[in-house]
Amino acid sequence: MARKHGSSPPPREFCAVASARKVMPTAFSDAEGTVLIDYLEHGSIITGIYCADLIRKAWASQKEKRRGKLRHGMLFHQNNAPAHASSQALAAIRNTGFELLLHPLYSPDLALSNIYLFPKLKEFMKGCNFAHDEDVI
Repeated sequence: MARKHGSSPPPREFCAVASARKVMPTAFSDAEGTVLIDYLEHGSIITGIYCADLIRKAWASQKEKRRGKLRHGMLFHQNNAPAHASSQALAAIRNTGFELLLHPLYSPDLALSNIYLFPKLKEFMKGCNFAHDEDVI
């Protein structure tokens, strides 16, 4: 912004306000609701080992919250991201007893988080500002 003449006020300087960093949740749910929500630590990346640990946590949470359902077998659905298709993640799925459902390519009907969850979450959080990651969580 430039001054137009000598009597115009000096330009305003704006300070950048530090915002909370992004928080990445991973949610596991079944027909009755959410079973487990886990948050990725900052600076971490999703790897096959991380996915395998989450699958074991989800199995333990399912066992605790939905007693008796694991005896009948549980179907496990995930997308085909490289970390999800890693040997560690697939071994964890086999070892926990989940039956893996393959994710068909280009299936918008299976992307419920994009169609249902995210728009409602964005509307709910519109105008909210968070100073810390814990506030977001």
